Amino acid sequence: MSEDLGGGRRIETPDQFSGDDGRADPRWDAAYSDPGLVEELLRAGVRLLVPIVAVLDEADEETGADKSSHMASVSIVQPDGRRGMLAFTGIETLAMWDPDARPVPVTSHQVAAAALEEGADGVLVDIAGPVRFAIDGQLLEDLAQSSSLGT
Repeated sequence: MSEDLGGGRRIETPDQFSGDDGRADPRWDAAYSDPGLVEELLRAGVRLLVPIVAVLDEADEETGADKSSHMASVSIVQPDGRRGMLAFTGIETLAMWDPDARPVPVTSHQVAAAALEEGADGVLVDIAGPVRFAIDGQLLEDLAQSSSLGT
């Protein structure tokens, strides 16, 4: 299964998430107190949610109504130019950021690979809290490599 990100870009959605209710994996609660456990979950390929939002392409000049739009993944650009793709541990943290965003379940390996493909410097997880963290540097590279190996 795959989700269209617009502009000919797609993100593959594993069938293993077909019954996913969007709640955060309960192992995150313990992991937040131990950075080693966070990395362990990420390396194991934990499910994350990538937000997909509607982007207005054209509005009706008279009414202001949407004429056309497309769906896109979201990234944030820091003042120093570094860019981070957004991901969330569960539907609750995604809704804290944008309740209208559409969640697409992917593995941590897939989101890392997508971030690098998009030219991002990292993945910002749960940006609205309650616990925020980034996947970057060697961990980002390792996770992306795992995605290309199919693990």
